[in-house]
Amino acid sequence: MKRKKLHMIGNAHLDPVWLWQWQEGFQEAKATFRSALDRMKESEDFLFTSSSAAMYEWVENNDPKMFEEIRQRVREGRWHIVGGWWIQPDCNIPGGESFVRQGLYGQRYFKEKFGVTAKVGYNVDSFGHAGSLPQILKKSGMDYYVMMRPMPNEKGLPGRLFYWESDDGSRVLTFRIMFEYCTWGKELDKHVRRCAAELKEPFDELMCFYGVGNHGGGPTKENIESIRRLNEDPEAPTLEFSTPTRFFQQVESRNLPFPVVHDDLQHHASGCYAAHSGVKKWNREAEHRLIAAEKFSILAEWTTGQPYPSNYAQAWKNVLFNQFHDILAGTSIEPAYEDARHMHGEAMAIADRGLNYAIQSFSWNIHIEQEEGMKPIVVFNPHSWNSKVNVEIEIGGLKDTAVLVDNDGKVVPHQAVQSLATANGRYRLSFIADLPPMGYRVYKLYPASTLPKADVQPIVAHDTLLENDRFRLEFDPLTGYISSLFDKRVQTEVFKEAAARPVVIEDASDTWSHNVFHFNRVAGAFVATSVKRVEHGPVKSVVRVTSEYGHSKLVQEFAMYRELDRIDVKVTVDWREKFKMLKLVFPVNLIFTRQSYEIPYGYIEREHNGEEEPGQSWIDYSGIVRGKDTVYGVSLINDAKYSYSIHNKEMAMTVLRSPIYAHHDPLVPDPNGQYSFIDQGIQTFHYTLLPHENNWEDAGTVQRAAELNQRPIAIIETYHEGELPQSDSFLSIDKPNVVVGALKKAEDNDDMILRCYETTKAATDAVIRLPKWNREIQAKFAPCEIKTFRIPKRPEEPVRETNLIEWESSLEI
Repeated sequence: MKRKKLHMIGNAHLDPVWLWQWQEGFQEAKATFRSALDRMKESEDFLFTSSSAAMYEWVENNDPKMFEEIRQRVREGRWHIVGGWWIQPDCNIPGGESFVRQGLYGQRYFKEKFGVTAKVGYNVDSFGHAGSLPQILKKSGMDYYVMMRPMPNEKGLPGRLFYWESDDGSRVLTFRIMFEYCTWGKELDKHVRRCAAELKEPFDELMCFYGVGNHGGGPTKENIESIRRLNEDPEAPTLEFSTPTRFFQQVESRNLPFPVVHDDLQHHASGCYAAHSGVKKWNREAEHRLIAAEKFSILAEWTTGQPYPSNYAQAWKNVLFNQFHDILAGTSIEPAYEDARHMHGEAMAIADRGLNYAIQSFSWNIHIEQEEGMKPIVVFNPHSWNSKVNVEIEIGGLKDTAVLVDNDGKVVPHQAVQSLATANGRYRLSFIADLPPMGYRVYKLYPASTLPKADVQPIVAHDTLLENDRFRLEFDPLTGYISSLFDKRVQTEVFKEAAARPVVIEDASDTWSHNVFHFNRVAGAFVATSVKRVEHGPVKSVVRVTSEYGHSKLVQEFAMYRELDRIDVKVTVDWREKFKMLKLVFPVNLIFTRQSYEIPYGYIEREHNGEEEPGQSWIDYSGIVRGKDTVYGVSLINDAKYSYSIHNKEMAMTVLRSPIYAHHDPLVPDPNGQYSFIDQGIQTFHYTLLPHENNWEDAGTVQRAAELNQRPIAIIETYHEGELPQSDSFLSIDKPNVVVGALKKAEDNDDMILRCYETTKAATDAVIRLPKWNREIQAKFAPCEIKTFRIPKRPEEPVRETNLIEWESSLEI
């Protein structure tokens, strides 16, 4: 038995926010660290493992003396830093770039303050793990990974130890913790024996985690003494005070037959991906505002000299902290979300200021000729492809005789839609902008012109019908549901039955929905009180469907465009139900189907078994049109939601859930008790229906999702002299399946950092052009590969590929 070994990992899982607010977590972090340091003074062989740079920063700023003690213990090798991320986040909801920033700011902090970086990724309590994470971990300097959830009853795996592989081929050696990541504070006999039972040849050494956790605490004197006592038992395995890195390096050196898992790791808490709509929407908004702000800020610094903001890192740290798994999952107490709102607000304010400085430094330097009464409108495209997109902007003095033209003098159809202001003299201008890749175009609004107005006719639109050249969309006047979406080009019905159907589900589960994997007990559905055309013009027409259920109200505004082959929907929900879930259901009329979900910097195909699944901004249902043998599909895109289900033909987006805040099984709520329920009140979001021929990979699904979430930026300018042209492009990529994930200033100098990723699992040779700086990057992408390039400001220096931490640079490109 002594030939077998348990590496005893002393740790203190600390939730900085959960059933308490961050201020309590702040204090507990200090108390936990103090306890670990005291144990080291008492026991020379005791080792402590800890993650999460955010908590070290708390200690650094609040107790510098203790922080110095920790630094000394790290130098001695007794305090072991793992994780390499800012926090232990939810591992499904954050966007791909957020996971990159977790490592960027976490690893750089650990290197700066302690002289080390983490080699082990460490998310022991996160509720699931996206299948794209191995690549992000590997390219952030971590070869190993520790997780616990989902547990064996939730996800079958070939062993406790396995290589976890992502689509690009990256692998991290991964360990699933046995039973628990924390223990009680007394003797460990039972815990050690149950872990020892899993020691089986050839995997005869594993890790055993111990220490009081969740609210911090860490290993106790009794824990440590019991390990020493048990180690003297000849019937027990060898117990060694150890660290995750030591364990992984030892087992890896033995050339064991590790199985390979190529999959995401789900499901533990299926309900958390729809719990608390607010924090999820704030997360999506903050991510995209920061990414857009960084793009234009670095372009502006290199073009106009506008200084790059120094506080984007702080904004990102706010977002990353709020991605902690019990915050972003919606499973904390109610006041925690007031704190999260404040932090997201600070992050978005920083992003908005930086973005405004950047775009106005561009627009102010564009040469715009003086013409009486003309209003220039500069529209910026944050994406690396030509973008044809609806732009709306509040404006004053819009006359019926007004004419809109682009920078080449071409007349552009426009219309006035309902203003956000209920006041005379204010209008909202709507038009379709045709924007160059990652650039801008000037449009000019004249109060009257010798040019004729655009000679175009609106689409056909009535209260229950919208029809353009591509689609005919019909509504049932009694229910408000889509009764037909007919693709005129393919001559097929997109939906099998009534669609955009708001279905209410019984949901008495706790906040996490522990042990619930399907939500299918229908309680009822919203029924229309009004179906009415509310906008009609040469750009778009809109039908507003208002419906009710119980004490709740739902408004869906369906917009169809003359020029765009998609349907955009604005949703406003006033939710007043308890222990219920709301889904929007779309029964798709296809056979031989495949179901795709966006995941962070990638996608995954899943079964249509009705399980609640996490996803990013889009899912797609594709297959064959019955009787035509035509490949067809429909993408469902949104700007705020992360939870979906597909059961046979029914594709559904989960809008919200209304459990009690921070309710954890097995506690049964008092039927007569007073509780606070999640998602009560008004919320808004948008979704897009994108029916398409062929597969989603050819339909622009990724691009349309990015355009919905990271919208064009429009600014009303004045005429002035300037050196910049009225239309320009700063970056483009010749392959549509390679897109820009980030464009920013380097962390350590004035270089530009460009991150791109392949989106369709296709090995691709791409050319990235930055014409203003005579840069052309030729790169080979593996399927779903993320590549990061360092572009020096000095033109004579070569472009180099680097890792996600911006440290290692390969040969010049």
